[in-house]
Amino acid sequence: MPGSVRARAAAGATAVVALALIAAGTAVLLVLRGNLQGQAGLQAEVAAREVAAQIATGTPYDRLDLPDGDEHPVVVTDEDGRVLAVGDDVRAVDGRPVGGARTGAGHAGSGRSAAAADDAADDNDDARGPRPGEVDDDAHQSDGTADVDGTVADYRFAAVEAEDGRGEKATVRAGSALAPERAAVGSVRDAMLIGLPLLLVVVAGVTWLVTRRALRPVEGIRAEMAAITASTDLSRRVPEPAARDEIARLARTTNETLAALEASVERQRRFVADASHELRSPIASLRTQLEVGAAHPELLDVPGAVADTVRLQRLAADLLLLARLDAGERPAGGRRVDLAALVREETAQRGGDRVPVRVGPSEGLEVAGSRSQLGRVLGNLLDNAQRHAASSVEVAVVRDGAWAVLRVEDDGPGVPAAERERIFERFVRLDDARARDDGGAGLGLAIARDVAVRHGGSLAVREGAVFELRLPVAG
Repeated sequence: MPGSVRARAAAGATAVVALALIAAGTAVLLVLRGNLQGQAGLQAEVAAREVAAQIATGTPYDRLDLPDGDEHPVVVTDEDGRVLAVGDDVRAVDGRPVGGARTGAGHAGSGRSAAAADDAADDNDDARGPRPGEVDDDAHQSDGTADVDGTVADYRFAAVEAEDGRGEKATVRAGSALAPERAAVGSVRDAMLIGLPLLLVVVAGVTWLVTRRALRPVEGIRAEMAAITASTDLSRRVPEPAARDEIARLARTTNETLAALEASVERQRRFVADASHELRSPIASLRTQLEVGAAHPELLDVPGAVADTVRLQRLAADLLLLARLDAGERPAGGRRVDLAALVREETAQRGGDRVPVRVGPSEGLEVAGSRSQLGRVLGNLLDNAQRHAASSVEVAVVRDGAWAVLRVEDDGPGVPAAERERIFERFVRLDDARARDDGGAGLGLAIARDVAVRHGGSLAVREGAVFELRLPVAG
């Protein structure tokens, strides 16, 4: 598949390797060419210095021991550019014929008198270059062509100056063929051109196989997720590879997500079932009372019908608030609520309750959030405390560092340690609470904790029967 990860990985790896090999191959060829050219230049310089050494020792030009023209073409010229000696079979250098050089001319063939030579020797004391009987330390190298026995080829030339004992200067130019260097470079280049495609094919194939094997668990995860989606069976899990790599972590994270999703769906199912159960009783009671009242008006229990209606209204409001909280609704920002003032307002409305509420020491602490939702939390906590209290309920607001703490405490039996988290689940009522319940559906504490979390705080049960709401202090 052209769009598959395997294909893209193989193509990408092949392209990267191809670029790397091309760059490395080019560098190798350049280095090889430079080394071979340097070697050719060194051979040419050695040949030129051997001839120059003969000239410096006074060997006549017609008796110079020159190398074969096929190996190192040599041309000896004077300061005026006239050819003094030339190697065997060398006909031209850089397109200039050299075949007319005189042989056996000796030093007299230079055309200069002995006096002139003596004057030149005196002038050389101040001139640059070699002294009489010496060879210049510097050698000038260049590329050129030479015609040896009718065959023109490229050479690397080295030019060295020498001066004999009479003060006559000569330049020896010797060449070394570049054909072996070019043949070596061409052989390496051809080998690279043949090996590069083969190597790229191997890289692409290995990358394809390795990627295929590495992604095989991903395909297993995808197939299992597709099966879970088709069957809606959230109890199934994707296979987890034994290796501790990214794919194994992906599989574990996927299973954790499935577990959380399964728990959420199961919680929603229980919520719907419990809500239906809680709604069924007051609706059935209200319907029965209305039917009896329709048939026998004198038997209609109006207070009971009103109580059932109020219970339905409260339950509907609780379910609506839970639905909004589950949808991620958060309190409007920028509003501040004074907890102490909220406590005073709520307790002032409870003058006729079964158990009176006493307000303990309270500081004027402000928190950011929704006044109505925080008032709902306080009301639910006070309702819960009054249902279980024996004779008193106390509420206080204190500061604990950056937190505002609202405590509601009653003198009831308290909550068992094993049940201190369970009571915050929805539709959960302990046996004692169920026996003394006045119509609650077990949603008050669940709503209180959800609202606390949405406000960036927490709600927990401490030792005994102390409910502690912690909220960050505003500002």
